[in-house]
Amino acid sequence: MRGLYLVTPNWDDTDRLLEVTEQALRAGAALIQYRHKDAGPELRREQASALLALCRRNGRPLVINDHIALCTELDADGIHVGGLDAPVAAVRGLVGPDKIVGASCYGDLELARRAQGAGASYVAFGGFYPSLVKKYAVTTPPDIVLQAKASLCVPVVVIGGMTAANARPLVSRGADMVAAISSVVQAPDPYSAAREFVALF
Repeated sequence: MRGLYLVTPNWDDTDRLLEVTEQALRAGAALIQYRHKDAGPELRREQASALLALCRRNGRPLVINDHIALCTELDADGIHVGGLDAPVAAVRGLVGPDKIVGASCYGDLELARRAQGAGASYVAFGGFYPSLVKKYAVTTPPDIVLQAKASLCVPVVVIGGMTAANARPLVSRGADMVAAISSVVQAPDPYSAAREFVALF
């Protein structure tokens, strides 16, 4: 796991969602996470199914945010869970040994260690910078990436207000993936915006 990790926005317009995601994939995005906090079950299933087909055509994995049942129903490539969601060990038990299981660890290295021990495929730290999408305290120190790389075996993802410019010092500290939402999907040219992230690696 290395490169741009695109997280989808809360868009109900499935065609627009697919168009922007396809541009990011063509630009070299390594992983897509379907995240739509406001969607109902039918829209969520429709969008996740369409994104999964798109990702399969492009040879890239799709992980589902939070919804374990949807992940298993669609046979998506994995699941991402937050600190307040189901425990990583329980999620790993539900989806099996071959799926990707990602865990949000905020600014907590010990939480990341526990997630790795419970079977996480990667750990995500953040927020590092103010986000237009996710509301949280911007308290994660950049050097947590160095500490994580020194003590963990799983890939390290950074998230929170990411641009290609402000992600650079985190990549230089060893971040394996940069998760981005608005800086790609709201860009005038999502393909070029995604390429800037890909170029960091």
